Amino acid sequence: MNIDLSRRGFMKLAGAGVATTSLGAMGFHEAEAAEAAHVRDFKLATTTETRNICTYCSVACGIILYSKGDLAAGEKAELLHIEGDADHPTNRGTLCPKGAALKSYVRAETRLTRPRYRAPGADKFQDISWDEALDKIARAVKDDRDANLIERNAEGVPVNRLTTTGFLAASATTNETAWATWKVVRSLGIVGFDNQARV
Repeated sequence: MNIDLSRRGFMKLAGAGVATTSLGAMGFHEAEAAEAAHVRDFKLATTTETRNICTYCSVACGIILYSKGDLAAGEKAELLHIEGDADHPTNRGTLCPKGAALKSYVRAETRLTRPRYRAPGADKFQDISWDEALDKIARAVKDDRDANLIERNAEGVPVNRLTTTGFLAASATTNETAWATWKVVRSLGIVGFDNQARV
């Protein structure tokens, strides 16, 4: 029996034989190949996706939170997964080690989830509502502004400065929120305004 086989034909036949033998050795028979081709359900398919900003440094990376239940609607929800937001211009889907570990921070038993207040002379904090906390802050700022606002300097020029109240802003925020914060603080006349990223 005479086989007329060119060098190119031999290489093709040898390559096909090596590939077939390798697949067989790895366990890819016809039934297993069909099973491997089946796509399983995506584990986050039934979760609610919420976009947010990382709470750590001043970079303000975008994150996506996946939960059972709707976090944005204020429902009690179980956080299942956190990842970087690939559509966010700051981090384009990447997260540092602290940002990647946000899930453990969110689930921490020591994490505060509501305002706390310690009355003068008291040795313990007590939980209060957000409305109570905001009322206390607004009242303190108003009283201090009424008592200490410098309306004019020594030359009589209007300055509207409040130097007895300071404001510390959060750095993990959007440009729009930062702009609104700046406008509110400066409209009150507060001079001592800084950002948590520099502290």
